[in-house]
Amino acid sequence: MEKFFKLKQYGTNVRTEILAGLTTFFTMAYIIFVNPNILKLAGTADNPFNPQGIFVATIISAVVGTLVMALFANVPYALAPGMGLNAFFTFTVCQIMGFRWQEALAMVFICGVVNIIITVTGLRKMIIRSLPPVLQKAIGGGIGLFIAYIGIKDCGLLKFTSDPGTYQFFGKTPADATVVASSSAVPAMVNFSSPSVQLALIGIVLILILMVLRVRGAILIGIASITALCFIEIGIFGVAPSAFNLPGTNAHEFFSSANVSISGIGKSIAQVQDTAFKMDFAGLFANGSKFLLALTAMIAFILTDIFDALGTFIGTGRRAGIFDAEDEKLMLEGKGIKSRLDKALFADLSATIVGAFVGTSNTTTYVESSAGIAVGGRTGLTSVVTAAMFLVCLILSPVIGMVPGVATAPALVVVGILMMSSVGEIDWKDFSVAAVAFLTIALMPFTYSITTGIAFGFISYVIISILKKETKNIHPIIYFFTGLFILNFVLLAIRNL
Repeated sequence: MEKFFKLKQYGTNVRTEILAGLTTFFTMAYIIFVNPNILKLAGTADNPFNPQGIFVATIISAVVGTLVMALFANVPYALAPGMGLNAFFTFTVCQIMGFRWQEALAMVFICGVVNIIITVTGLRKMIIRSLPPVLQKAIGGGIGLFIAYIGIKDCGLLKFTSDPGTYQFFGKTPADATVVASSSAVPAMVNFSSPSVQLALIGIVLILILMVLRVRGAILIGIASITALCFIEIGIFGVAPSAFNLPGTNAHEFFSSANVSISGIGKSIAQVQDTAFKMDFAGLFANGSKFLLALTAMIAFILTDIFDALGTFIGTGRRAGIFDAEDEKLMLEGKGIKSRLDKALFADLSATIVGAFVGTSNTTTYVESSAGIAVGGRTGLTSVVTAAMFLVCLILSPVIGMVPGVATAPALVVVGILMMSSVGEIDWKDFSVAAVAFLTIALMPFTYSITTGIAFGFISYVIISILKKETKNIHPIIYFFTGLFILNFVLLAIRNL
């Protein structure tokens, strides 16, 4: 194990890697329950998208992608179907554009192949080499703020109010529908009467105290402690599990939901046949009038695949020393896929193709991996542990579901704090630099998209450089992707006319 993962070389040990792997898993385990609930809405009455099949597909894509990341790249990142990408797949590509989910899976596969070609040909190296310092620093800070926002939202600290007539439902009934609201939705702080919010606040304070005291495994201790407190409240005070986003509506249903049936695993896995190998390439291109729509969707998928992972690696890997100066030099000057960063990018894209085969939207590197990195994860052993936990979910999904979101969300808030250090290296006194940095950082959490923040960073950087007559500082690659970002926004606008 030491020889394969080079634990001593990267300043870690087996215990730390296991703690990191568990931490990463528990901060992203929600995806195995959320992804089927979103993607099932991409189906129709006469063409259903089996949620149980999606559940298994989600686990398979996470396990395979994370293991490739671990064994091929030897880095502590975990993969799973991406939030945001699954919503785009369902609500935009299928419900608004009108593509069948089988055709949407074909798009995902094509995008995976295109991005692998981009990586193998060295275009991604050129992108990294071309990034100006302000964007590199802003991406790290933006991801930190994005992670913190996810944590604050999942803690239940926010509520949103929308004006009448400014939202719409996607679902059969309002009770089980997804609500899409306009920009009239205004966030506000909730009151602290909810048991889940109270536990989330306790979790934030507890992890902060442990971090200040430099307690090893502080984040995982915090997650375990809040989970235990949740059990105590349910067992002693009879608080409804729904208050903590847990299975069942009473204590009896909650604890009975943890029954594990190994005999049921075969039946569960068999459900994936309803989603696997269902890509419909012929149907995707059969209607010439939809070609522009398909192109719009695929450009969005491709750009998100490229820059979500790239932003995550740059924002977390450099700060933690996972991609050190020697590795970066090997990546920029070497040929082929030799550096850890090269291999990590390749692993990220191969997972998207696996996901399309088994029946789920784009699989991507999870920014929640930073929680494990904050614990000390530095090698692929962290990812092996995370992958093993995902695999166990085929049997123990009810038990995994008993870890509430209010226990894992505080960890993300603290990780966001850790990742904001790069913001201090930005020259905020220079308005030209500050404008690019601010748009990059702010629009990641505001739009709930790493790629959108990077897009506005690219566009603002090019515009400001042109106005200042400093175009010699702009690499052609920056021009190219700025043009693609603008084209993507234009096509999205045309589609909605």
